[in-house]
Amino acid sequence: MAESNEPQEIKTIIIDNVKYKTRLTKKYLARKAYAPANLGHVCAFIPGTILKISVKEGDKVKKGTHLLELEAMKMANNLISPIDGIVKKIHVKQGDLVPKNFLLVEVV
Repeated sequence: MAESNEPQEIKTIIIDNVKYKTRLTKKYLARKAYAPANLGHVCAFIPGTILKISVKEGDKVKKGTHLLELEAMKMANNLISPIDGIVKKIHVKQGDLVPKNFLLVEVV
């Protein structure tokens, strides 16, 4: 690993109530902050094509209600509502190609 001529600032981190002095890596400083999962966001778990949308914006849904069908690897996957609520926004239309982790539907 190549050495940098830039002096790195020493930081104090606390783990289990123990203080440590260290230099933090660029990778650590550039990391994405933790955000808890939002159960109302239904995302694509795999890249695929939207085959069918079974709900409209404003529809009331119960936990387990069929929202849409995502075709991936020649399989039709039924995505269901993870919570009771109202469909706030549908971010796709039939025939759309979506990447992994793409937000498909918001339920509030």
